[in-house]
Amino acid sequence: MDQCDSPGAGAQALTPCSVASRRWLTVVMLGVREVEVFEDSRARLLAIAYRLLGSASDAEDAVQDTFLRWQAADREYVETPAAWLTKVLTNICLNQLASARLKRESYVGQWLPEPILDGDRMLGPADTAEQRESVSIAMLTLMERLSPKERVVYVLREAFGYSHGEIAEVLDLSESNCQQIYRRAKQHLATGRTRVHVDAAAARKIVEEFLTAALSGNTDSLVRLLSDDAIHIGDGGGLVPSLAQPIVGALTVARFLRGSFKPTEHKRNMLGGGAPTFFAALANGVPAMVAVSGDRVVGVMTFDLTTDGVAALHTQVNPDKLTRATQQWATTNHNHPLLESW
Repeated sequence: MDQCDSPGAGAQALTPCSVASRRWLTVVMLGVREVEVFEDSRARLLAIAYRLLGSASDAEDAVQDTFLRWQAADREYVETPAAWLTKVLTNICLNQLASARLKRESYVGQWLPEPILDGDRMLGPADTAEQRESVSIAMLTLMERLSPKERVVYVLREAFGYSHGEIAEVLDLSESNCQQIYRRAKQHLATGRTRVHVDAAAARKIVEEFLTAALSGNTDSLVRLLSDDAIHIGDGGGLVPSLAQPIVGALTVARFLRGSFKPTEHKRNMLGGGAPTFFAALANGVPAMVAVSGDRVVGVMTFDLTTDGVAALHTQVNPDKLTRATQQWATTNHNHPLLESW
């Protein structure tokens, strides 16, 4: 009789083949469950990694590395998978943050985080003002001032509500040490500004008013929309011409924008080889103007709104940092464009 043949009617013994099959099925089912456990945490891990790294592609890589370590781990000794995954991811991000500082030194022009359009799960929770602010381009840019550990403590505390005790376990520090680090991070990030949160409809109105003022050539109308100490930062990564240094002051920013939005063939060619179409959107939880050429997002300008007006404009035109925005743009519905022929 072949090993895999049935032993006959009424027989209770399992054949070698049936035993092996059951063992294989058990292994497969265990593997499926472990993957499901990881997938239950994936969105949260992506949101943490993005806030820590400011890069969608780096965040994806960090989460993938975490998954590979999860697969290789002896999970019998993992009491709380979510906590284990957070600790592993955080350590991976800490290593990346250390090397990122060296990369920033050789970066061409101004460095800005990668913009993420509204609806992307990488943005994470947005129920509180602290959560929304922690993912804005303005705050992600400010967080570059922090040490890696300060950034981890701030993000886990502000955006995800971890207790100092939980953060201490993640970083292998004392709880009192984490509290001190958190206080330092808050001091480094304090701006004294009161930020304003708006919905999609209000965001469209703000962006439309801004674009109208920029295209009118009237500097005064732009100045009225900006705070006195407004700042404009652009990131082209050396691939697309952009600002070499930040521009500061309402009048200076307004004059620059007035010239920037005056259409020329040269500017059209820089933004994808044709006249871009401008849309209003939300990116990183704030109003944004999205420039689209063909099927590609070629620019995203975000507006940091405060009670004093637009305090900061961050313009991302580095094509390497617009890949995720382009992918998302292709799969979501948009409102009618603000300007179709520029």
